[in-house]
Amino acid sequence: MTVKLVVQIRLLPSPVQAAALEATLCACNEAATWVSNVAFERGESRNFALRKHTYEQVKSRWGLGAQAAQHVIKKTCDAYTTLRANLRAGNLGRPGSKRRRQASDRPIAFRPGGGQPYDDRMLSWQISERTVSIWTIQGRLKGMTFTASPEQLSTLARYRRGESDLVHRDGMWFLNATCEVPEAEPNTGPVDFLGIDLGIVNIATTSDGQIMAGRQLNRIRVRERGLRQKLQKKNTPSARRRLKKRRRKEARRAKDINHKIAKHVVAEAERTGRGIALEDLTGIRERVRLRKPQRATLHSWAFQQLGEFIAYKARRAGVPVVYVDPAYTSRTCAQCGHIDKANRVSQAFFACRSCGFVDHADRNGSRNIRARGLELWRRGAKSTAPAVPRSRSAAGRKRGSTASDATLCKPGTSVPGS
Repeated sequence: MTVKLVVQIRLLPSPVQAAALEATLCACNEAATWVSNVAFERGESRNFALRKHTYEQVKSRWGLGAQAAQHVIKKTCDAYTTLRANLRAGNLGRPGSKRRRQASDRPIAFRPGGGQPYDDRMLSWQISERTVSIWTIQGRLKGMTFTASPEQLSTLARYRRGESDLVHRDGMWFLNATCEVPEAEPNTGPVDFLGIDLGIVNIATTSDGQIMAGRQLNRIRVRERGLRQKLQKKNTPSARRRLKKRRRKEARRAKDINHKIAKHVVAEAERTGRGIALEDLTGIRERVRLRKPQRATLHSWAFQQLGEFIAYKARRAGVPVVYVDPAYTSRTCAQCGHIDKANRVSQAFFACRSCGFVDHADRNGSRNIRARGLELWRRGAKSTAPAVPRSRSAAGRKRGSTASDATLCKPGTSVPGS
């Protein structure tokens, strides 16, 4: 078993090489948009069938090679596959909604600078020299240098497999290479579980009592949100450019913090021989009702990304991961199991009305998650991925669940950090 990772390296092309790369991306994406129009008109998005109608025209009209033309057609087919999956999942709104009509009633268009996949016939790596040889519509560019860390170079040399994507972003050129890293021997007998409570005020709290990315981070997020609101209100061309630049900066900060949290959690679980218990928050954004200030805080953090980082790092380390129902974990006493809304005195303070147990509210919730994870493991529910989420009506019927009802991958109704 392997874990698929994406290693991003930065290309350092000369001005002439950069112009050739830009022309190649424009040609490939213009061709992909034309192929998309053909697919939409004919109602055909299967790769082999669509190739019969478009392959020769793509090669002759845009001057693409055989491999590049096939990748353009495949990229278009993949885009329609993704669109259908999002429509089925309801990610683009309900049937008849404006957003859903806009997505489904017209052909998919590709940005001129959109990424383009390359296989080994179009791209060759000289990792020890830190150079690549890459195909363009102006010919093969040999000896193009790139920069990467020693760890990235080692991963590329040992585990690179399959395609790489050429990406142009903020005036910089990148190659995203797919690597298949072997999984570690799984731990089939964890001594315990490390519960992780995800929250709005404190991003992650472990059952050991450690709070990660708390109030200091929230001060930065509030400041960034205020600046974003001012720029949106101003709405000048320079304000929009600055908004675009800051948006990526905020996404990079969140991704970096999520990586650090995930790395620490997995390392601690591996060191102590424990598994990891996470809340299954599938569909939480659609189910919860929050006050306006809380909405912005909840939707501005990538909790799913954090869960995915923990999951794949755990697979690499051989650490088992289970997903538990988070319903009422914030109201349940970790000491005696008493459930009462009044137990949650405030955001940070928990006091049991039955036994008098007092603790930090997030730490108490993480201890409940740990207990549910251990219970699931003892039942034999050894899983490392959440199941398909249930419908909203089924989620609503779960509102009366208790701690003893914890089952694998069934989302509850509690809010992170509530």
